[in-house]
Amino acid sequence: MLKLTAALRTAAVAAALATVGVAAPQAVAAQHPAPSVSAEADATTRAIATSDPQAVSAAATVCGSGYTLNKAVPLPLGTDPNLRLGTLFSYGNGGKGCAILDNNVGKSQYMYLRVCKIDGTGCDTDSGNFSEYAGPVYVSSFACAPVTAKMGSKSSSLYIDYTSEYVFPCG
Repeated sequence: MLKLTAALRTAAVAAALATVGVAAPQAVAAQHPAPSVSAEADATTRAIATSDPQAVSAAATVCGSGYTLNKAVPLPLGTDPNLRLGTLFSYGNGGKGCAILDNNVGKSQYMYLRVCKIDGTGCDTDSGNFSEYAGPVYVSSFACAPVTAKMGSKSSSLYIDYTSEYVFPCG
């Protein structure tokens, strides 16, 4: 009886979401072309955008419309991009920046994502246990904005602990 009740509840929620037009980022991304990639994007970013356009498009969709991919960082650092456990995506739209930490493990993990203005103010943070991604987090002036991305089975057991000032352009 509990399984039937849970199944009916799940079906009712899915029907309600479909009625109001809410969909998972991947479903939304499948309906939109891949986002544009910045002319300054490095070779790794371009390779990830080419090999995994659905993930790139899904992350851009979560940021909002009009965002251009600046950088995709396979994590942990030094990992073959095809074997990454997470991917940090940074996007720009005019003077605004958006970051997403994509969970490539396939199960819920502790994730932490933070972006701040270069002077350390105006920070936006998202953290918790997520099966798909952490973020989006936004910064109003993204030039050289520092980003911190963490991921692990729990907050005290991290296999990704990344900080960089170079996921957004500094020019």
